[in-house]
Amino acid sequence: MHFVLRTRGHFGPRTLLIATAAVPLTGWVVHAVALHMKLAAAKKDPLTGLLRRDAYTARACRLLARHGDDTTAVMVDADRFKRINDGLGHAAGDTVLATFGARLTAWAGPRAAVGRLGGDEFAVVLELTAGNLEQRLEQLVRMLHTPVTLDDGSTVDVAASVGAATPTSVGSRDLTVLQRAADAALYDGKQSGRAVLATEQHRTVPSVNGRRAGRPGTSVWGERCPVITAPNTGENFK
Repeated sequence: MHFVLRTRGHFGPRTLLIATAAVPLTGWVVHAVALHMKLAAAKKDPLTGLLRRDAYTARACRLLARHGDDTTAVMVDADRFKRINDGLGHAAGDTVLATFGARLTAWAGPRAAVGRLGGDEFAVVLELTAGNLEQRLEQLVRMLHTPVTLDDGSTVDVAASVGAATPTSVGSRDLTVLQRAADAALYDGKQSGRAVLATEQHRTVPSVNGRRAGRPGTSVWGERCPVITAPNTGENFK
């Protein structure tokens, strides 16, 4: 009792009130931080750590709105991935996918939108000017064709097909159009070992649910971005 009285006399009633209020406040902060971490984790693919489709699409749209014609959309498809899964096991396949995710992230940088759209398909939207586009795409192809080291120390040869599209190359700033064109360009470059930049012809390739006709899998394009208005002109880009 004497200790309590001395404490009250030393700190005063206001200090005690603040200290008492801090207990539930601290619990709320911990809860808020935990909730934020859960929400952030829900936006990411657990295997690769890349953004899931919805989170990727939202970030890609923001980049398109911010950088306009200096934005590039890249589609990536792991080649012969089923052969790795079937021949070496799913653990090896998971290692390849995780490695691809890490390489794409390293290549694109922290400000890019990098997503795993499903299976062995990936997408990137980043600020990339025409002056260094070709060199950067060549760099990406080299990175994705570097053998992957598995958990047992062995290595497996890997390859990927890469297609890219810019608002200038396809005549559109619409994310769906850019990705569909990049996907069509990717198909043109299959087994060529090089990245292919889409043209306006690629945006007219027949598609089903936003994907090249005949391409397996589900629609991966997400929702359309809001209409982007070009600065100082009032012109709408779709």
